[in-house]
Amino acid sequence: MTLTQRLVHYEKLMRLDKPIGILLLLWPTLWGLWLAAEGVPRLDILLIFVLGTVLMRSAGCVVNDYADRDLDGHVERTRNRPLAVGAVSTREALLLAAGLSLVAFLLIQPLNRLTIELSFVALFLAESYPFTKRFFAMPQAYLGIAFSFGIPMAFAAQTGEVPFIAWFLMGANLLWVVAYDTEYAMVDKVDDLRIGIKTSAITFGRFDVVGVMLCHVAFLAGMVTIGLVQNLGVIYYIGLATALGLILYQYGLIQDRDRTRCFKAFLHNNWVGATIFAGIALDYLARAAY
Repeated sequence: MTLTQRLVHYEKLMRLDKPIGILLLLWPTLWGLWLAAEGVPRLDILLIFVLGTVLMRSAGCVVNDYADRDLDGHVERTRNRPLAVGAVSTREALLLAAGLSLVAFLLIQPLNRLTIELSFVALFLAESYPFTKRFFAMPQAYLGIAFSFGIPMAFAAQTGEVPFIAWFLMGANLLWVVAYDTEYAMVDKVDDLRIGIKTSAITFGRFDVVGVMLCHVAFLAGMVTIGLVQNLGVIYYIGLATALGLILYQYGLIQDRDRTRCFKAFLHNNWVGATIFAGIALDYLARAAY
């Protein structure tokens, strides 16, 4: 195998060819940074968190494929992943995950001690999540914690503390993660039932669509509460109203449980995250202008 071919396999293993996971992890982190700074955060902190998001999502994907290496070949969507087909060895995967995690850890060294301490929790969550699918009926909730932990870290980096509003935002985002990752799990529901993997789509059973929409609604209710607590203005609520419209569109996609349409709904959540971020950023920008 040539070096170029090996790098292509590493790229697929880290899912750099599918950046949706990076975006879904990045948006709530940016929400946290902007809310913590009450406007634009420090540029150095912003750059560290953007790069850290890419690195940690990549490391998480490698660990996920390592954990599922004996299962992915039995799932239609994942049967051609590098570890499943033997294009990358388990040793290579573990070294790659360790290297990515180390670079991410070195990246945050200029930040304060609290942020560095929280990074150990974030690392544990990211690298332990893939194994929860064996025993936890709602692994999407665990993923929600992992995918939301950039929020308290953002507040810690920007302000030196983690106030209650950061934990509340983390809880709201957790509900969003459960919603969109259940849509994702609905794609593999038949295969997961056959091989014995646990997911929220299986746990919700015939109420999977209802479960997704209730989580979406609770998430938006939490974001409204955050807007009230933070005294955000009309632009923020326009963003939330737009996000509601996007979520209603997702309902139309998932109600018949078609695999392709469920996956499209999952991908569509990028626009939900982007819209909410735009509402936060533009609201603070308008406030600064006046």
